[in-house]
This record gives sequence, C-alpha cells and structure tokens, in this order.
Amino acid sequence: MTPGTERPEPVRRDARRNRELLLATARKAFAAQGLDVPLDEIARGAGVGNATLYRHFPTRAALIDAVFENALHGTIAAGQEARGAADPWAALAGYLESVFTVLAADRGANDLMTTAVEGVTSLDAIHAHNHETITLLVGRAQQGGAMRPDVTVEDVLLCLATLGRTVPSLAAAAPPHAWRRQLALFLDGLRAAALPTADLPGPGPTAEELAAVLRDLGPHRQN
Repeated sequence: MTPGTERPEPVRRDARRNRELLLATARKAFAAQGLDVPLDEIARGAGVGNATLYRHFPTRAALIDAVFENALHGTIAAGQEARGAADPWAALAGYLESVFTVLAADRGANDLMTTAVEGVTSLDAIHAHNHETITLLVGRAQQGGAMRPDVTVEDVLLCLATLGRTVPSLAAAAPPHAWRRQLALFLDGLRAAALPTADLPGPGPTAEELAAVLRDLGPHRQN
C-alpha cells in the first residue's frame, strides 16, 4: 500500500456518514421542536461529539442552511402556480393554504417562513419569491376589486407571520386542520366587502419595520 493513497478514503467515508447523520437528525429535531433546539442534543442524537458537529457546521445558521437547502421548493412551485392562475383571489387563498399546510406540519419550516433567521443564505430566494408572489397576488386582487384597497403587502405579510406562528400549537391542541378556520377569518377580513366606513388606523408597517418584527419573533439561539 502506497502511503497517502489508501488511508484517507475511510476517513472521507466516515466524514460523509457523520455529515449525513447530523443532517438527518437535525431535520427531525427542527421539525419537532423548531430551530432553537440545542445543537448538543442534535450531536447526541446523531451519535457524534460536539466537535464533529462544529467541524461540519461551524454555526447554527450553517446547519439550518444545509438542512433546508432543498426542503421548501414546494412553496416556490405553489407560488409559481398561483402567479399563473386566472382568479387572483382564488390564487391567493390557494397559495396561503399550501403555505399554512407546511407551517402546521413542520416547526422548523415554520420558524424559517414566519421569522427572520440571519445567515441562512440558501433561503433568501425562497423568502424573496414568497414576497414577490404575495405582492403580485395582492396587487391583482386589489385591481380586480376583490380585496380592500387600503391593505399593504407588509400588512398581509405581518399578519401571516403572526398567525402562522400559532399554527403548530393549534394543530397539536385542536382537531386536524383547525388552522383553516383562522386562515378563512383572516382572508375574509381582506375582502373588499369587509371594508368599513372608517379608514384603518395609522399607516401600515414599512418593509424595515416588518423585518424588525420578524427578527424579534425569533428564533434567537445562535449556537
């Protein structure tokens, strides 16, 4: 055996196996507990030490990035379908139903989609796509007279984020799909027929204010 030609392969194989174990364990832990789950708990579940975890994923954000890199592409597909629908109100309702189905089933995905998580770069495109989809659908619904005209995109995104945060708890404590009632009530409040005689109090949140609220919602654990 020539030195340096055979030995490294088992090491590389072990490293790949450890990385896959960490990703699989983290995926389950995030789905069940959210993104604040302690990293040492993930390491123990994968059967490796903390040093091994940090060697593969130096930060919590790096681990989250790797776990969810391809996990939410279904949301992008749902957004693309909604953008091409002829009825903007039905498209908005259908898109939000698909998003909330994910929020109810996976606490980690819920954290990602309803808060701001710093440093998870692979999800930037998903957040941007969601914002673009909501912006397009809200604009079309308002132009068509289906949605009250005094609602801003940031109003909708903030309400969806705060309502979405309750969905996992509601799904656990109430009958399956109980969140559909709350989503229906929210959508009814956006309809043009719901427009009251008085204007909404105060201006809607700015994009900067919305981002600050989402950061404050969490998660906040960094390591």
